Amino acid sequence: MENLKSKVVVITGASSGIGEATAKLLAQNGAKVVLAARREDRLQSLVNDIIQAGGEAVYLPTNVTSAEDMQKLAQFALQQYGRIDVLINNAGIMPVSMLSELKVQEWDQMIDVNIKGVLYGIAAVLPTMREQQSGHIINLSSVAGYSVTPLSSVYSATKFAVRAISEGLRQEESPASHIRSTIISPGMTQSELTHTISNPDIQAMVQQMTGISISPYSIARAIAYAINEPEDTGVNEIVIRPTLQP
Repeated sequence: MENLKSKVVVITGASSGIGEATAKLLAQNGAKVVLAARREDRLQSLVNDIIQAGGEAVYLPTNVTSAEDMQKLAQFALQQYGRIDVLINNAGIMPVSMLSELKVQEWDQMIDVNIKGVLYGIAAVLPTMREQQSGHIINLSSVAGYSVTPLSSVYSATKFAVRAISEGLRQEESPASHIRSTIISPGMTQSELTHTISNPDIQAMVQQMTGISISPYSIARAIAYAINEPEDTGVNEIVIRPTLQP
């Protein structure tokens, strides 16, 4: 993991699950991680753990649905380390439901976090990366971004959108600015995503299915692999799911 050393990596949704695992793994391999999430106490604890283990980390409480917050996060990273090498747009929510339940507020929240949050992250770091003529933007999609199932209509729509945005970014920026774009699409992974499901019956059903979930470190290792590849190599898309997941 030689290419990870000293890279400045901004991670959203860093307070738990895939974000937390990725922060720890990258810091263990010499990256300087800038952690963002809404829960400051979790961020502080994570930063302390990383520093105690010999890594380098800072944090800023951030709401990805705020373009202003994401701009502040990018400026914070630049103030701390002078550059931004990687942005990992990891923050996401999954309050799945039947369309007939008409959970319009939850649909709006998914669009705000899962789509706008990704776009606001890109907007915050792209000028710096274009000026550097280097950078890497990693967006977390999902296997739900490839197929739709009952309950997942809106969630899948947001994850299809992440794939479209990521591919558009690759086509626009990789040849011109040397900015790499990667889509990471996890299957069932141990995380807090199911906690956002408001229908208790659906939550119980989904949680029963998560018995085969893989560790978030499996996703973190895929992210580390994509970053570690030489600058002339773009790892554009990785789908990673439990062996037992249909």
